[in-house]
Amino acid sequence: QVQLVESGGGLVRPGGSLRLSCLTSGFSFSGATMSWVRQVPGKEFEWVSEINGSTGTTDYLDSVKGRFTISKDNAKSTLYLQMNSLQPEDTAVYICARGSKSSWVRVGYYGRGTQVTVSS
Repeated sequence: QVQLVESGGGLVRPGGSLRLSCLTSGFSFSGATMSWVRQVPGKEFEWVSEINGSTGTTDYLDSVKGRFTISKDNAKSTLYLQMNSLQPEDTAVYICARGSKSSWVRVGYYGRGTQVTVSS
């Protein structure tokens, strides 16, 4: 059974930082390409970042480049998202998903998400 469980969200002031984690099980994490996506209630999912399972290559949404860093610990089957210089527009539910920007919806494995709220 595939499981993805996010944690690490919370309330943070503009300019602050958070580190999100996604503990996975039920599939071969070490070779898997993984993504973070986010959703604001009433809006569509927005892909944020991905890390290629084979090459380690990363990619980011333009608005988070230089502020967010995606990484994975294969020994712990855990995906991370370090978020720095957070802004109110980053407020969303952050969800980890198996797959790339173009495949995660079709793959269909993703967690319930963790709420990130950026507010003064």
